[in-house]
Amino acid sequence: MKPNYIDGAWREAASARPNINPSDTDDVIAHYAQGDAAQAEQAVAAARAAFPAWSRGGIQQRADALDRIGAELLARQRELGELLAREEGKTLPEAVAEVARAGMIFRFFAGEALRPRGECLPSVRPGIDVEIRREPVGVVAIITPWNFPIAIPAWKIAPALAYGNCVVFKPADLVPGSAWALSEIISRSGLPPGVFNLVMGPGSMVGQTFINARAVNAISFTGSVGTGRRIIAAGCERGAKVQVEMGGKNPLVVLADADLAQAVEVAVQGSYFSTGQRCTASSRLIVEKAVLPRFVEAVVARLGELRVGDARAPGTHIGPVVDEGQLRHDLDYIALGREEGATLAFGGRRLERERPGFYLEPALFVDADPGMRVAREEIFGPVACVIAADDYEHALALANDSEFGLSAGICTTSLKHAVHFKREAQAGMVMVNAATAGVDYHVPFGGSKGSSYGAREQGSYAAEFYTTVKTAYTAC
Repeated sequence: MKPNYIDGAWREAASARPNINPSDTDDVIAHYAQGDAAQAEQAVAAARAAFPAWSRGGIQQRADALDRIGAELLARQRELGELLAREEGKTLPEAVAEVARAGMIFRFFAGEALRPRGECLPSVRPGIDVEIRREPVGVVAIITPWNFPIAIPAWKIAPALAYGNCVVFKPADLVPGSAWALSEIISRSGLPPGVFNLVMGPGSMVGQTFINARAVNAISFTGSVGTGRRIIAAGCERGAKVQVEMGGKNPLVVLADADLAQAVEVAVQGSYFSTGQRCTASSRLIVEKAVLPRFVEAVVARLGELRVGDARAPGTHIGPVVDEGQLRHDLDYIALGREEGATLAFGGRRLERERPGFYLEPALFVDADPGMRVAREEIFGPVACVIAADDYEHALALANDSEFGLSAGICTTSLKHAVHFKREAQAGMVMVNAATAGVDYHVPFGGSKGSSYGAREQGSYAAEFYTTVKTAYTAC
């Protein structure tokens, strides 16, 4: 059993859960501890006890620890990428790149730890100086999803530690391997006991304990809309700081003046790579009617070239869906789309491969109405629908017609339309002639409307969530 990590020690739990390879369900990677409410409470208590010394300690200690973590992740990116691909199902190149990104995130926040920001201002009253400084918020509960099992924990844990907070961390049940490997590296980075704690286990016990604990000062969550809204309500009720990312139904607008070959690659990469299991995936392809037939024909041809198979096999473009439940969910939506009247132009079948796994042929719907559920609800799989637009203004209106607002993209050669779309698209991130799913680690990440709540993640903007502002006056 791979144990939990609480107060500087590895602690076994009463039960364990097998970690299954979605590319080969006969392959059990390892068994990981399933903690309970008692272990979650121990972790919170350890973090609370460690906070005073850690928050007042030297910034060089924080920077050195984060730099060591980042350096080891980068040195082991191939090994850890193999583990990530094996447990989550994204292709090996994508998995290795994700580990590298996690390493760079820790390296970035090692630098941020040495750059605490503040201001010294004169008062409007003579003889008084004003100092404005940022201080850590306290104990931060971090709850992460399965689709980016090392990058998302990294972009939450690294800033939390950099700004002097203590962490209790619960990863998704489906992908404990990457989280455990990251935690094992963190355990050897020189952090004092209690500063970082890992508790794997059911959300109903571990996650709920973190959310309800009065000693937890802030909660950062990425996951489903329903859970996110419950966390917002619970956190606000007791005055905890809350940061929530809940996904999207992201539009990619393709105008008639777009470079068609480029638009097809942008659409396919954004919609289907990582098996479509990205909250930034472009699942609504809004295409100007003048180019729609040629665009659909080209996308269908490109999808026919993609190889669906074992995530670690050379030449695989799309790996398996993460588990049986998600596969059934995707297939149910594909059936629903056909019932609603959309035309399945490509794919949508469960595939059999040499070894048992959760393989799904990428699906493309055309003739989709913007009111259909497949065009409005997040599916979180390799499924996209094409919606026809009369012109740019109609396409923009369709793009903004969603309860979500995480990411939006446009393919066009028109500077006028590109500039207007960047300004008017109702999304936290906007891409021009680039896939909606590609983001950098040193700039803000987050959405608008129903996609996000609270401060942005990543880059120097992470300080907005992981610190609080104090204003001090001194009479000279």
